[in-house]
Amino acid sequence: MVQKAKILLVDDRPENLLALEAILSALDQTLVRASSGEEALKALLTDDFAVILLDVQMPGMDGFETAAHIKRRERTRDIPIIFLTAINHGPHHTFRGYAAGAVDYISKPFDPWVLRAKVSVFVELYTKNCQLREQAALLRLQLEGGGSGADSKETAGLLAELSARLAAVEEQAEALTKQLGEESADAAVVATAAHLERKLTGLRRALDALEPGTGGGAPVLPAQS
Repeated sequence: MVQKAKILLVDDRPENLLALEAILSALDQTLVRASSGEEALKALLTDDFAVILLDVQMPGMDGFETAAHIKRRERTRDIPIIFLTAINHGPHHTFRGYAAGAVDYISKPFDPWVLRAKVSVFVELYTKNCQLREQAALLRLQLEGGGSGADSKETAGLLAELSARLAAVEEQAEALTKQLGEESADAAVVATAAHLERKLTGLRRALDALEPGTGGGAPVLPAQS
């Protein structure tokens, strides 16, 4: 059974959190509430999240400051952040959101269908990445343990399945990059998509090196954060 992804919802207003839960409940994932930036950072210390929906206007530590802390931590810096704001201060305000590390910036009131669709893309990428990481670990154990005959056939089958799963993630990442490029030409957004592509490229190279006849031996598969 595939483990559900966690989605972090950060807003100081309970009614907004309730509305987000109602919109995202159809995704059938685990929704985690945080009523402040400090509470969000505490949740990120122990749990892994597929995406963060972060309100900009909050008392104390606002969304921009919270995002800055998230991006400074090695454990959490690659988690996608979608900023939600009730006030549109113009291009400069939006740019500040992207500069803080957001992959998207949505003004309230927003279209529930659009928000759910955007979140679902990151959830699916996260889920597939977790599956790839688990299978890569299993493949590494089999390669380190050697084996022949049935074990070799099992390893070859696992490698083929892992490659197919990676191809599916690569296709989704390409679509996501295209979508982000059409919606915004901001350098921060392009950099986020490029980072994801680099991680996928590294994993693809490692898998290619394991193909029969490459002479690559048993290289260490890259860790996926």
